[in-house]
Amino acid sequence: MAVHEYHVSSCTDVPLELGECPLWDSDRGLLWFVDITAHAIYSFEPVKRTLDRFEMPAPIGSVGLTTDKRLVVALKTGVHLFNPFTGALDFLVNPEADRPGNRLNDGKVGPDGCFWVGSMDENSTQISGALYRIEPSGQYTRVRDGLFVPNGLAWSPDGGTMYHADGLSPSVKAFDFDPYSGAISNERDFVTLDTEDYGWPDGATIDIAGNYWSAGIFKGRINQISPQGELLLSLQMPVIGTTMPCLGGIHGNTLFVTSLSAELDEVIQKGTLLACEVDVEGVHPYRFTPVAN
Repeated sequence: MAVHEYHVSSCTDVPLELGECPLWDSDRGLLWFVDITAHAIYSFEPVKRTLDRFEMPAPIGSVGLTTDKRLVVALKTGVHLFNPFTGALDFLVNPEADRPGNRLNDGKVGPDGCFWVGSMDENSTQISGALYRIEPSGQYTRVRDGLFVPNGLAWSPDGGTMYHADGLSPSVKAFDFDPYSGAISNERDFVTLDTEDYGWPDGATIDIAGNYWSAGIFKGRINQISPQGELLLSLQMPVIGTTMPCLGGIHGNTLFVTSLSAELDEVIQKGTLLACEVDVEGVHPYRFTPVAN
């Protein structure tokens, strides 16, 4: 597999400690992303290249879009609804009140309209994580347990397949997914990449052709994988700590990539937000519909 290089540019000079969860918001024409350890949500407007920061009261693992222009956010203190216009933060549920050493991590709204979010040990030393399905009512289901660092959530364009990865394994898993009930079944290995060449699978996204784009962390790669599990493309980024890709932008084909601070040749590369143009568009993210009070 050849390594492809595209014209990659940095979107901001603001350094990130643990950049994650880029999410394209077509209604607003901007990209949301987070810096987990800095307790911050950012929005980036690519036309004017403006960056806004929203402080959070705790580490934030991920964000999702809602139907009422708020964000569903995964904090260490639980899942909340955040209004970026007023700053209001409304608590929904904490699925891990019994696991105070954990924090919430990678999360996305699924085809079933629920917020799917994983958890992990805050110090990355214990296998204490899980994957949760959070309903708009605040009810939740612990779907999988015994995870180390849950990551790589994505769904096929038809909603019939869910992808998920965990730091315990270099394999990305695939599941049959019921977009109405949220039930998963038929767990199987989707792809296992050589981590020495292509990095460890981290955050991910899907394009309109059903290809899975996975961040190969600590190798600076973004790997495009076909629905059949074939490695199609490996993009080399100018940083090694790639954490998650997202397809969006005005024409839908801008590849945004977040990264974390990492050491390379005894020099710390600060995390950042990168962008480049590719030849395929992304899919519109699903939205969470909060229950009216």
